Amino acid sequence: DGSRVVAAILFEATMDREIGGVPSAQFLWEEKRVVPFLKIDKGLAEEKDGVQLMKDMPALDDLLDRGVAAGIFGTKERSVIKHFNQEGIKAIVQQQFDVARRVLAKGLVPILEPEVDIHASDKEACERLLLDLLLEGLAQLAPEDWVVFKLTLPTQPDLYLPLMQHPCTLRVLALSGGYAREEACKLLAQNKGMIASFSRAFTEGLQDEQSEKDFSKTVDASCEVIFQASRGHAASASSGLHGGA
Repeated sequence: DGSRVVAAILFEATMDREIGGVPSAQFLWEEKRVVPFLKIDKGLAEEKDGVQLMKDMPALDDLLDRGVAAGIFGTKERSVIKHFNQEGIKAIVQQQFDVARRVLAKGLVPILEPEVDIHASDKEACERLLLDLLLEGLAQLAPEDWVVFKLTLPTQPDLYLPLMQHPCTLRVLALSGGYAREEACKLLAQNKGMIASFSRAFTEGLQDEQSEKDFSKTVDASCEVIFQASRGHAASASSGLHGGA
């Protein structure tokens, strides 16, 4: 619930479902005090200039309207930087802010997710250019436009502090990006102000053949570890997780 989880990112189909007879987004907020976000991108385009932009979203306005009607608070849109290329990274940031403005126009809060591949040989250079371009994009927003960033854990700890200090930044989230959960939590704890928005690291240890009890126990332990890392407590990054969890 909201004691450890700030928000949940829903797929479109999940948004359209009900939980106990209550629409999903409404249930999350009213029953769990968890803020509902909606994934709006349609996947990644083929790599060009070292990056993968988002695929075209011809029905975006309709999806955003449905999200508003369903009680969605904000959106999430992902693209990926594979290698250092100035033009490619500029295109990534431009597209992210273009989509963000359309989201903001509907009264929603966008999560901009320009992921940097953790295996990029020039990862740190990508991150430094990305930071500069994101700050430029923020400078073009109106004072009332609030955005969230979801970013790869940076090579240099606290690299993204300038983003957090901007008045248009609501939160800066960390994505796990393929790091194992323990490593992701250690890195997260080194970055003041960032909180986790892990997917791959969060589901680590979950298996189809688990009983409902073991599944729930693994989810709870994973949640606690990541929650503590978001508070800056890396020492507890493996507590409560044993065996395949």
